[in-house]
Amino acid sequence: MAGAYKTPGVYIVEKNAFPNSVVEVATAVPAFVGYTRIADNKGTSLMKKPWRITSMSEFVNYFGGSPDDQFDIVKKSDIEEATPDLASDFKIGGEEYVLKRKNNQADTHRFYLYYSMQLFFQNGGGPCYIVSIGTYSDEGVKRKPLEEGIDLLLKEQEPTMVVVPDAMALMKDECIGLQQYSLKHCGFQMKNRFAILDIYDGYKERSDPAGDCVAAFRADLGINFLHYSAAYYPWLNTSIVPTTDLNFSNFVDLPKLKDLLLAEAGGTSARQDLQGILAQVGDATRDPKQKSYLSDDELHKILFSVSPAYVNILLAIKNKLNLLPPAAAMAGVYTMVDNARGVWKAPANVSLASVISPAVNITHDEQEDLNVTTAGKSINAIRTFIGEGTLVWGARTLDGNSLDWRYINVRRTMIMLEESLRLATKAYVFEPNVSGTWVTIKSMASNFLTSIWKRGGLAGASPEDAFSVSVGLGETMTSEDILEGMLRVTILVALSRPAEFIEITFQQQMQKS
Repeated sequence: MAGAYKTPGVYIVEKNAFPNSVVEVATAVPAFVGYTRIADNKGTSLMKKPWRITSMSEFVNYFGGSPDDQFDIVKKSDIEEATPDLASDFKIGGEEYVLKRKNNQADTHRFYLYYSMQLFFQNGGGPCYIVSIGTYSDEGVKRKPLEEGIDLLLKEQEPTMVVVPDAMALMKDECIGLQQYSLKHCGFQMKNRFAILDIYDGYKERSDPAGDCVAAFRADLGINFLHYSAAYYPWLNTSIVPTTDLNFSNFVDLPKLKDLLLAEAGGTSARQDLQGILAQVGDATRDPKQKSYLSDDELHKILFSVSPAYVNILLAIKNKLNLLPPAAAMAGVYTMVDNARGVWKAPANVSLASVISPAVNITHDEQEDLNVTTAGKSINAIRTFIGEGTLVWGARTLDGNSLDWRYINVRRTMIMLEESLRLATKAYVFEPNVSGTWVTIKSMASNFLTSIWKRGGLAGASPEDAFSVSVGLGETMTSEDILEGMLRVTILVALSRPAEFIEITFQQQMQKS
């Protein structure tokens, strides 16, 4: 400025010719909360610390491997009176058997996070946050630590999704309470992230004698913050856990396994070589260092080759471990679709990787109640189609009756736009509330929204049809607003919605020649 010059000379003054640009925030950074084997970074504890990873190898490096899933073999006839609807896991010699967890524990002692992370990365997952709230132990999964893990995400700005696979190991009432806590975190506390929920007991048919799992989920979840979440049904039969990962360590009682295999082989009339092999199974006095004895690994390989019963039992364990809730797979699908097409593309009509089949086959008619219901809580179906595999066949939030927030991509696109513009306009906090600032903010927002429109994120034949940005005295603000330091900007956007129902009309016409 001329008034500041004291010495004659030439002075250079630079002026910014362009306004600040809006940087599009990341849209697919899920945060997983659950139990892990370890939580360590070269001696520094990562327990109850959100930690960013980008691959499954990093997860194993920081948080360890799979849980120790051990099963006991029980005759179905021995427990049929207590649980008459219990299905058998395998059959040997005409007798049906059930696999029960260690010490007859329920699935509250199953830890889902490790296998869910594999499913996430198999389906296109990328950068994510892990919150380890405990290690594998006999205490099992507890609700309170999982809620504390969700609270730890309050200070993290990057995550855009919340997934808690271990919630499925809680008791039903505690699981619903934790899911409501997740909804509150996303829709009330943060308002910039999306919860992906699983259906409790979602591997069961809706006609199961124990009750309709979908109806129970809808009745218990409540109505708060539904448009910040989506749910998927049914669970998935996956190929995450191969048979080669199973061995003697998956059995609680090796002598019982030996007796069962010996009986199936013919008892005392079994081949002498097979009797000799089975005699070493579960033998506490066996010394593998002696040449006459085999190691557990060698015994396992030989039995897998010569004993059909042993193979059947391992296959039953594999099927049990491969039954997984779908939320982690969907987090991977969200990431893949966002990177390939954009957050405005509905994450549906996409095939799932490492999935053999849905746990429940859903027909066209059966999906009607899932997708559209008077209660408004839409559940997205995962279905199998001939020649196409397993597809995600739904793109609705739980707030299915809302015309504003019915679709997942609409909700997540709006979160992206809001967060991107919020962070960009922080540069103008405490700037003069005058026309120069208003024009700069309007130009900045318009440029950003135009780029989104060009990429297909907004609907309209022209930018004027796709959005409008208003700011100024007499337009969005009064004189009192300016005196109080309020700068108000109003933005209208036409978000693209999926063509969920395509109707093709046919009509006969008269012959023309």
